[in-house]
Amino acid sequence: MNAAISEPSAPWIGTGNWWRKTFAANDTTVIVDGPVRLKDFVVDGKLTLSLKNYLDLVVANNTDIAVQRLTLETPKNAIQRAFGVFDPVINSSFSATRAKTPSTSTLQGANILNQLDQPFQASYQQLFAPGTQVNTTINMSKSSTNSSFNQYNPALTTSWSSSFTQPLLRNRGIYINRLPITIARAQRKTQELSLESTLQTLLVNAENAYWDVISARERLKVQEQALFLADQALKRSQKEVELGATSPLEIFQPQQNYATAEINLTQVKFQLQIAEDALRRQISVDLDPDVRKLPIVLTEQSMAAADEAPLDSDALVGVALQKRPDLISLRQTLDVNDLQIQSALNLLKPNLSLGGRYSTTGRGGTAFATDPVTGGRIPIPGGITDAFGQYFDYNTFAFSLTLNLPLRDRAASANLADTVVSKKLTALRQRSLEQSVRQDVLTAVNQLESSRASVKLAQVALDFAQKRADADQKRYDLGVITIFFLLASQNDLTQAQSTLVNSTVNYRRNVLNLQQRVGNLLEVKGIVMQ
Repeated sequence: MNAAISEPSAPWIGTGNWWRKTFAANDTTVIVDGPVRLKDFVVDGKLTLSLKNYLDLVVANNTDIAVQRLTLETPKNAIQRAFGVFDPVINSSFSATRAKTPSTSTLQGANILNQLDQPFQASYQQLFAPGTQVNTTINMSKSSTNSSFNQYNPALTTSWSSSFTQPLLRNRGIYINRLPITIARAQRKTQELSLESTLQTLLVNAENAYWDVISARERLKVQEQALFLADQALKRSQKEVELGATSPLEIFQPQQNYATAEINLTQVKFQLQIAEDALRRQISVDLDPDVRKLPIVLTEQSMAAADEAPLDSDALVGVALQKRPDLISLRQTLDVNDLQIQSALNLLKPNLSLGGRYSTTGRGGTAFATDPVTGGRIPIPGGITDAFGQYFDYNTFAFSLTLNLPLRDRAASANLADTVVSKKLTALRQRSLEQSVRQDVLTAVNQLESSRASVKLAQVALDFAQKRADADQKRYDLGVITIFFLLASQNDLTQAQSTLVNSTVNYRRNVLNLQQRVGNLLEVKGIVMQ
């Protein structure tokens, strides 16, 4: 898009930027930049990503995050818009009117009166921060006629006036007149905090997509191992049936077990493909044809040991009450409510203002005097400088006091009451959110501690399932048990492996959830908003 129209600043009239923005041919085409830095992480034809590198790419390329960032531009422009009341304005007008009219009286000075009027007016007005309104106006007019009775023809008249109005009660002072600017800045800060909260949610979704892929890959390994064990058991049963060592009826259980393992493996493969596609979207790999088809290697290990550090719930709640952006945003809203109350109180005051005006006028042009000898008209040359030269000969000074005093202002009182109610509502919402924050953190702590315990128990269960499967294999080799019991122990081993994978990934998710609930997710991930 053309830089002139995308730039929010307002240039002064006559500058190069003003000419480009106002009169240049503007291109309104929007070009969205493609994903960046993806090829920096391509190693041996594979997109290799650690969790940190992945999150960096999410912040740089995620379309949803880019949308949220762009929402900050509107409150930024609102600040400039609030300054607009102090922008100076020049108004000007010019017109020319020629009129021919038949005369009805000899006093009109011609049988057919031919007149040309050319008035010009220019004014300058500006509001200053103390509330002072200044207005300066200059009028010039040129009038030509064929009337023989005009003393000046053409007649040139000029006038200049300057006036001011200063509020003495309502709208008086820099603070009250800059209040909309202060409110706009506070609202932009609120929007920044809202962006931070939204960004945390988007990052949680993005990291969960990372763990979805790792979880699917670990489950794929488990199902591949289960299929291998089922295949070994089926081949052995088939051989035993061929040798007559067992009844042909015993082959159905291994066959069913193998078919079930194949189904489970196929399902996990499709789940892995879906998870990888979702991860590609998070970093906009799907937009780059050179990278979108590359295999993805995630270097983070899901089976890392769970952190054993104790969790101090009260300390985490205290951190959340200080750092949660949604809570800070509500506190910022309270400040905005205070400003709105001040604005409503200002409108309750009587509207008393002091005004002053100075004006002057002059005239010029070609004058006509009567010749004392012949009685004819003698032209005396003159021009516009004569009119300007008389500016300080004819002066007008005026001062005024204007009072607008409603005997009963119900609208202003209702507006003030609304702002007070709005602040009370914000205060109650803050208290409710503080309660929710406390509950969120305590719940997240309990979920994390529960997932820690689940990981430990899943590891113990896997160890016992592995020992039982090994023992049943030996017992089966010795002919102590049938294939049914061996397959059952192998299925239990597969289930225990899957449970450990799910418990470990769930622990990772609960760590992430606690960071979000506490409000220090961006800090922990080393992400700085710009």
